[in-house]
Amino acid sequence: MGLLQCSVSNGVAFLTIQNPPANAMSSVVFAEMVQHLEELEKNDDVRVLVFHGEGRFFSAGADIKEFTSFKSADDAAAVARKGQLVFERVENYSKPIIAAIHGAALGGGLEFAMSCHIRVVAENAKLGLPELNLGIIPGFAGTQRLPRYVGRDKALLMMATAETISGVEAGKYGLATIVVPEEKLLEETTTLASKIAHKSKQSIEYVLQLLSSTRTTSYHEGVEEESRLFGDIFTSEGAKEGISAFLEKRKPVFHK
Repeated sequence: MGLLQCSVSNGVAFLTIQNPPANAMSSVVFAEMVQHLEELEKNDDVRVLVFHGEGRFFSAGADIKEFTSFKSADDAAAVARKGQLVFERVENYSKPIIAAIHGAALGGGLEFAMSCHIRVVAENAKLGLPELNLGIIPGFAGTQRLPRYVGRDKALLMMATAETISGVEAGKYGLATIVVPEEKLLEETTTLASKIAHKSKQSIEYVLQLLSSTRTTSYHEGVEEESRLFGDIFTSEGAKEGISAFLEKRKPVFHK
């Protein structure tokens, strides 16, 4: 049994993240995600993909325990780049991908959600990039995607304070595409996916292709620089303290 379960109904593929307790974006989740994306892209019966999380969260971040295995800046940068490429695959996918977000989408979880084409968010969900609490920075293109949705000033505010915003606030910021009561999240998402699934496959594919072309090369340069700096900061004393404090369930004390 994998960490990403898939079922198909009426042209919609539902992919459920099952990596308790936080549905973390781990290397195994990345591998399974790529595998499912490859298979579903070839499946003509699938027109739309919906990702959601099992349990309390959509995804509460990257797998911090995996981070402790990094031995060098290059190791950390390579993992960041891997995550960036997986999420780039999501953003450039030929079929619409919807994230149905409840509970929390934090860190790597929000970075994944931002790579999806549409985000349907529960009113009481919590969204944020709290990496600076660990003495590190976002590594899966979060520094590049977040300003595209909320603007540079709000992106700085969210990252520098590491505070979360609610689903309602995310809607006002432009980070959430649609905001709904939590109890109606999957119902509303399924209705939306069904509407899209009944459109011409080729017309949807062309619209997605054209939307992808609106990005500039500066974005790609930015995410490459992000992965380099992510690797660099991972060897810092601040990162060691932040990750240790997280695993020890205490507040970090940063000296620099």
